[in-house]
Amino acid sequence: MPAAAVGGKLPPGRMGWPIIGEGIEFFRAGQKGVPEKFFYDRMQKYSSEIFRTSLVGEAITVLCGATGNNFLFSNERKLVTIWLPPSIKKILHSRTDHQRCSADEDETKKFRQLSNQLVKLVNVGLMDTIARRHFESNWDNKKEVTVYPLVKNYTFSLACWLILSIDDQDRVNELSKMFGTVMDGIMSIPIDLPGTKFNRAIKASKLIRKKLLSIIKQKKITLCSSSSSENIKASTHKQDLLTQMIQFTDDENNCKFMNEMEIAEKILGLLLGGHEPPTVVITAIMKYLAELPDVYNEVLREQIEIAKSKAPGELLNLDDIQKMRYSWNVACEAMRLATSSQGAFRQAITDFTYEGYFIPKGSKLYWSGVSTHKNPEYFPDPEKFNPSRFEGNGPAPFTFVPFGGGPRMCPGKDYARLEILVFMHHVVRRYKWEKLLSGDEKLRFTPLPLPAKGLPVRLQSHPHQF
Repeated sequence: MPAAAVGGKLPPGRMGWPIIGEGIEFFRAGQKGVPEKFFYDRMQKYSSEIFRTSLVGEAITVLCGATGNNFLFSNERKLVTIWLPPSIKKILHSRTDHQRCSADEDETKKFRQLSNQLVKLVNVGLMDTIARRHFESNWDNKKEVTVYPLVKNYTFSLACWLILSIDDQDRVNELSKMFGTVMDGIMSIPIDLPGTKFNRAIKASKLIRKKLLSIIKQKKITLCSSSSSENIKASTHKQDLLTQMIQFTDDENNCKFMNEMEIAEKILGLLLGGHEPPTVVITAIMKYLAELPDVYNEVLREQIEIAKSKAPGELLNLDDIQKMRYSWNVACEAMRLATSSQGAFRQAITDFTYEGYFIPKGSKLYWSGVSTHKNPEYFPDPEKFNPSRFEGNGPAPFTFVPFGGGPRMCPGKDYARLEILVFMHHVVRRYKWEKLLSGDEKLRFTPLPLPAKGLPVRLQSHPHQF
């Protein structure tokens, strides 16, 4: 018997074509730089609160607006839990659904603990040192650069150092290329045939795991050859995240060692999440600062004041980061217009009703950041770049959600904030820049918002050292 007959009225909407559903319309809207149009058209046609569609081969119920975000965030593990499309699982995980399903919550808990440990490892001075080295090697003495690949080099190199202690640029570049293939596949149509992006991504993820397993084995050999386990444990907080993962201890101090494949999979996820979203945000910031000289000048003024308070050669510290209020407002406005997280999937773990509609157990749901970020009800004149939106108390709750919310809010938020602000501190003090392409190089959401040509710019060094 249909679920609607048992439990009540299902949300309105349409399923589109067999198998592909409304995926083509969804991807077309993103390619045109207006992913929100997919949601707004259906909110207008069916309901401003909820509608059904078909994406990633599944019937999906979309909860819209701040109310929908609040409902899903606040009912995590009560009514809903995380869900990943099978295509993404196939790329990122080596184990089967049967092997994973019984331990999903424990897996997620471990991942969040490890993500939090990564944040604790971050030293602002170390990040500052790596940023300085990055600019000296890749930007200085160049008249023209393409922003996106250079920023990706910065964020991925930083993640490799903090997670794996890899500082060899050749090894970093090798891994980065494979991760690029994985990301292309995640964002492609999931057709597993030889030569497709999806198929290449599956192969690349297997190769990444193989290389990570080799790194893990070597790390274990190094740890075993150290003086004593007690000395190792005492110095763990000073070492990379891989060391901590090998010696992982849960909250109750009961030692639970993960096997090598578990560690490899978690590193794969951390490296992917630790560099791709910040890369997107920094690239968007560079785009908007090139287009808006008044905003650029205000960021520059703030960063010069911070630089003037430092002794020659003194590295940035956490107090300096706290002073970058306007710069962070700029970053937030860039995330509002070009959010790297358009939304996320959930699955109902019990029957429930929402806005008078029946949601059966097992239903796939989706919360959408773009359904609020460009909604004039929450952000007047939504296409205008206006950092003042984030002054004072900022936007209304659950309207600005680039890091999600609730128990599953992105654990890397503080890490991303440091990474972005340290980069901004250096880039504005070193250069002014202008876009090389005529017209506006629009951001295309695939689903990450990226400039079509990678944002090539002409650099102009400041005439004096700040």
